[in-house]
Amino acid sequence: MLEFVNVSKSFWTGTQRKVILDRVSFKVELGQSLGVLAPNGTGKTTLINMMAGLEKPDEGEVLRGCNISFPLGFMGGVVNKVSAMENARYIAKLYGLDPDYVEAYCRWLCNLGEYFDQPLGTYSQGMRARFSFALMLALDFDIYLIDEGMPGTTDVEFNRKAGVILRERLETTTIIIVSHQAATLEKFARSAAVLIDGQLRMFDTLEEAKQLYDYQTQG
Repeated sequence: MLEFVNVSKSFWTGTQRKVILDRVSFKVELGQSLGVLAPNGTGKTTLINMMAGLEKPDEGEVLRGCNISFPLGFMGGVVNKVSAMENARYIAKLYGLDPDYVEAYCRWLCNLGEYFDQPLGTYSQGMRARFSFALMLALDFDIYLIDEGMPGTTDVEFNRKAGVILRERLETTTIIIVSHQAATLEKFARSAAVLIDGQLRMFDTLEEAKQLYDYQTQG
């Protein structure tokens, strides 16, 4: 279970205070994957980072009663000077997992060839995204956090394999996806919410959330 209790979060932009959340409360139960629709610039990444514990609220509490992943694309736990192989084995040890398994899993899913043994600092953005996603899926979490859906890669085979794995994970885990596009959420979300003007409105279905989102952003 993941729960926000009267959470507020804002930033000073230099000219004004930008409100991300204003006394927001909601709960995500295990087994109820959630899609959050939010226009660009409203705080999607901040919301995901708060769920993961990477950012703290200004007020209120974020309660985590389960094992929650780092956000897809977050590379704060890896070292650019060493290879994907070395990073995968190091992260595996931190989580108490078999380094051989995590390395082999990431090699298979990333399909980076000889680059898997090269420093991460030499990777393109797409290659880094593939490694980040593979590493996240190699670890065992109750809730997986994804900002903007699939990683930023044009590798068709990787996207196909990753999509299959995500759909399989829905059988046993919970996924929270935050995006500005409803189409990104359709394959994975069981329920949905809309983040606009510091408020998070929860809905039982994605279609209900999409109606409000379209009205707010296009009306």
